[in-house]
Amino acid sequence: MEKVEMSRILPISRYRKGTLKPDLDSVVREVPVTLFLNGSEFVTLVCSPGSLEELVAGFLYAEGILKEKSDLQEITMNEEEGLIWVETAGAAVPEEMFLKRFITTCCGRGRASFYFINDARGAGPVSSALNITPQEIFALCSELEERSFLFRETGGAHGAALGEKDRLIFFYADVGRHNAVDKLFGRCFLDGITAAGKVLVLSGRISSEILIKAAKMGIPVVVSRSAPTDLAVELAGELGITVVGFAREERLNIYTHAGRVVNP
Repeated sequence: MEKVEMSRILPISRYRKGTLKPDLDSVVREVPVTLFLNGSEFVTLVCSPGSLEELVAGFLYAEGILKEKSDLQEITMNEEEGLIWVETAGAAVPEEMFLKRFITTCCGRGRASFYFINDARGAGPVSSALNITPQEIFALCSELEERSFLFRETGGAHGAALGEKDRLIFFYADVGRHNAVDKLFGRCFLDGITAAGKVLVLSGRISSEILIKAAKMGIPVVVSRSAPTDLAVELAGELGITVVGFAREERLNIYTHAGRVVNP
């Protein structure tokens, strides 16, 4: 498989200590990808190139369009043109799902509000006997940082990983936080691996959207080196998910369901 370039070297002007001079810098790549679902245009995703099959599968799974592996018939990609065609089995996708959407790498998803309501309704409470120690959380965060090559190179990528208490299983990087998470879930979906009972580890903010994705996957603990939003915390409380933020430098904040974080 041909290696996908995730960054580009661009000419810049660099200012340091009173001196301005020409230089080169590594900049993260960002591309639009248009997804056609059963022949009809469905959505445009703005993402990092690479792992697009995982991204599409994870996105459609999170949207509730794919429920099991047999629902996915075929994925065809033209990566150069940024076009992906997905054929699904079973019942037709409801017409209202084809409201044209443009999903950015930033905070907004460009979606009508009822999509968010449907997302929340589709996420049931998470029940898990998993517990984890602060030291295990710090170790997972350290491993996430070690794998974050694209961020260290460009400063412009988010990392997301799925792990067990003692190790990370999968890691993906993307310019969009939700894209990195969708790539994780897409990998699980395509490989037939359950995320239930595992830990989601993030480099960036824990948003309500990511929290809902975690609930749909049955993930009981979401950890980040950054902050959660208030809506994410509210939803986590209702959905039985432990949210841990600012997990770095031997400190962390537990926002919900603190009983899962135990001292050894």
